[in-house]
Amino acid sequence: MRAGIIVFYVLLVILLTMASVQYGLGRLPGDIVVDLGDFYFYLPFTTALIVATLLSVVFWIFRR
Repeated sequence: MRAGIIVFYVLLVILLTMASVQYGLGRLPGDIVVDLGDFYFYLPFTTALIVATLLSVVFWIFRR
């Protein structure tokens, strides 16, 4: 059961990170961007950390 909760949390972080990047939270300092002309790679590292921190706080509040 514990593994299911961890998988749910990780998937929720990924989903919310993708949604936040798509709707304007992306491009923060610390996000990794590689643009080589025909190749573009974007890794929203800082955005994912912010989303994970906010989710942890929300889950902590509801657990109490």
